Amino acid sequence: MKNRQRLKRTGWARTAPVRAVRGFVQVVGVKSVVRKELAVEVYGLDELRQLDGPALIVANHASHLDTAVLVSTLPAERRRRTAVGVSSDYFFNSWARRSASAIAFNAFPIGVFPNGPSPTEPISMEQSGAFGSTSARLLAKGWSVVIFPEGTRSNDGFVRPFGSTATRLAIDCSVPVVPVGVLGTYAAMPRGSYWPIPGRPRVSVRYGSPIMPRSEETMTEFGGRIADAVRQLLAEDASTWWQTQRGLAAVPEPPAASWRRIWQQSDPPVKGGKLPELHIWRR
Repeated sequence: MKNRQRLKRTGWARTAPVRAVRGFVQVVGVKSVVRKELAVEVYGLDELRQLDGPALIVANHASHLDTAVLVSTLPAERRRRTAVGVSSDYFFNSWARRSASAIAFNAFPIGVFPNGPSPTEPISMEQSGAFGSTSARLLAKGWSVVIFPEGTRSNDGFVRPFGSTATRLAIDCSVPVVPVGVLGTYAAMPRGSYWPIPGRPRVSVRYGSPIMPRSEETMTEFGGRIADAVRQLLAEDASTWWQTQRGLAAVPEPPAASWRRIWQQSDPPVKGGKLPELHIWRR
């Protein structure tokens, strides 16, 4: 058990030499590959630029591309001070994946509570594991943390129920949550693929306004607002912000058979809404 815990430690990835290597890898490697293989559109970066201090960046999760795309679109100042919480099931079950993800994305294993603990019952350090230690310490030191609350990639490209990890962390650490809607990565590199499909498929990344818990708001209610914000960002891509506010654009989650849902999400999303504010290859 102790050896396993030691293998999951990633503090070395935040030392000065590794941070310098990561800056090079993210700009010259990851960002260049994303630019070459995908047609990425980014919206709402002003929300991040106007935000001071650390934040929880919460996004839906449909593909292994999500981390690369999201990190590539972050403003340089925040990207340099961002870590990514990932499930240890895949990225931390081998030395190669563990080292590569820690170097390239500052990734660390994070505990996930699929159904969430009781909103009135505090989480002990033993229960929370890396969730309570690494995530909270990073936020306290001024790092932003990326979390995928679904816990794992979607099987069909549609958003799965959010766990309580991000909600509890935001409340306990008093940090804002920045919702992000990532659309198109499922079609660009679905499960079982190790490289994006040819043709530079379209991917859209939309950052929303920071969210803080309201007074007397329960953890369940706050978590629902976070999930709704991510879903609204996904809906905006096919319509407009005004239409989603008026409830005229339904989030595309039909109660259909699994094969039909997968088939629908296997095509790159059709461009909608306003023109992109910024492409990731521009400063």
